[in-house]
Amino acid sequence: MSSAEFEKNNYPKASKYLVNGAFLTYIAGLFLMISFCSPYWVKSYTETFSDFKNMGLWEYCFHNFRYPYYQFDHPFDGCHHVFSKEYFVIREWLLPPWLMTVQAFVTMSFLLSFGSQIIMAMQLCRWPLEFVLKYEWILSAINFVCVCTTTVFMFLAITIFGGSYTRRDWLMYPNFNYLCWSYGLACLSFFFHGFASAFLYKEAKLSHERRRESKNLIMQMQPNPQHRLGWNIPNY
Repeated sequence: MSSAEFEKNNYPKASKYLVNGAFLTYIAGLFLMISFCSPYWVKSYTETFSDFKNMGLWEYCFHNFRYPYYQFDHPFDGCHHVFSKEYFVIREWLLPPWLMTVQAFVTMSFLLSFGSQIIMAMQLCRWPLEFVLKYEWILSAINFVCVCTTTVFMFLAITIFGGSYTRRDWLMYPNFNYLCWSYGLACLSFFFHGFASAFLYKEAKLSHERRRESKNLIMQMQPNPQHRLGWNIPNY
């Protein structure tokens, strides 16, 4: 191996803080994605034979449900998206302001979490190499801010939802319902994002300390051929 190839390959690898933070963020993102898409945040007890069956952030399931304040005798049956034509007449009841707030927090968490995962994948793969080495301290800071913000948003989402799903101005007979596994995955996503943010904070601090070292490494990866040959060209 030539000296030039050795210099190109002799670059600092991803730290253990970045590896652990990325691993935890990927697990948290998986939980978040399943929770985001699945319609099992709230479910009714089977023994109650309730017209309401289950719901998620974007889907409701009913069985011959009749909304008492709708002037026509129309049964709502099956599972439909909350913005579907089927639920147009009762959408205002299905989407109270607190639930739309939860949807907004979880959606922003989803975008921030997976956006940071893309950046962390670039850092782990060291691609593009020069860009990552030059701006790794900025990328690490962005990762920490995104994951930390995701943690805060998920905390607000699960807190608001957990304290509001029994409201009597929303689903009828709230005592017949309970929080289901999709909500549990959202809680797990919150905890994993919180643990990941701790590792990413240490990574951001470490990468900032290695900033000058990375600059010197980039200069070595692009040597001046005139300097190697001993030429000294004056500047006019």
